Amino acid sequence: MELLIKQIIVPKFKKRTVGGLGLDDLDDGATIPLDNYEIVVTADGHTVDPLFFPGGDIGTLAVSGTINDLAVMGAKPIAITTALIIEEGFPISDLEKILDSMAKVAEETNVAVIAGDTKVMPRNHIDKLVIATSGIGLAKRGQVISDAGLKPGDKIIVTGTLGDHGIALLAVREGLDFETELKSDVAPIWETIEAALNIGGITAMKDPTRGGLASALNDLAEKSKVSIWIDEESIPVKEEVRAAAEMLGIDPLEVTNEGKAVIGVNAEYAEEVLGAVRKTKYGKDAQIIGEVKKEKPGYVFLKTVVGGVRVLEKPYGEPIPRVC
Repeated sequence: MELLIKQIIVPKFKKRTVGGLGLDDLDDGATIPLDNYEIVVTADGHTVDPLFFPGGDIGTLAVSGTINDLAVMGAKPIAITTALIIEEGFPISDLEKILDSMAKVAEETNVAVIAGDTKVMPRNHIDKLVIATSGIGLAKRGQVISDAGLKPGDKIIVTGTLGDHGIALLAVREGLDFETELKSDVAPIWETIEAALNIGGITAMKDPTRGGLASALNDLAEKSKVSIWIDEESIPVKEEVRAAAEMLGIDPLEVTNEGKAVIGVNAEYAEEVLGAVRKTKYGKDAQIIGEVKKEKPGYVFLKTVVGGVRVLEKPYGEPIPRVC
């Protein structure tokens, strides 16, 4: 996917708005400077399978994911557009449940769904339902947070437990039964991000969706031209998620999350930011998991629980397809 985007798609489109972030920046969105503000725009497509899963559904995912892409760029989410591509014969009752989920998340974050499109495809020409969204956010000019802003000495915060979404979906998909129910973490995290921004010192942010924490950290390190050193013992992973991941042979650090953020913050502000994040609805399990250094730029290093250090590489594939 990364090679497809970088080598085939991005080179076709060279124009960007003057002074704004563009497609080739490969951030969570792009920006349009306008007077004293910057409009932040993002787009996403959602093909999750199954459509309904413990903790949410494709509607929860579509609106939350769009809001989160805006949030990690430091933009207040304002509005969303949505396109529904529906298979002929799809149950109206299921569609209504999904639309209700979308409305609930939008209402929770005071975001308006302002436009959309609906298409119906012949039976067996599409798998039930695909939702495409665009999001619009607003930030003061010069205050957009890029994923290329980490500085040596920064601390790395994750806003909660990792691997919940991908492992929960895989368990449902494979019909696996665990004593404790695995639930997706899908949620809109603007409140959590806003709390961090209000303290200050934020240098970079990323939501660890496809490829999980490993992919997000590698993107941050590569684009910021720094190295990131993570302490395995500090990374929050629920015991039931860890157990399921071990049984399935999957690294929870490579699994998609849909309600978390990775935040780089100046060390001077780190503890205060952590405290503010923990006071929010979706940030109670936040932890400082590592720090940024200047040597060996572009690499992510994991200090293991047994005392060693290994390179945490970017995953070469998504271990659990169709999770977002």
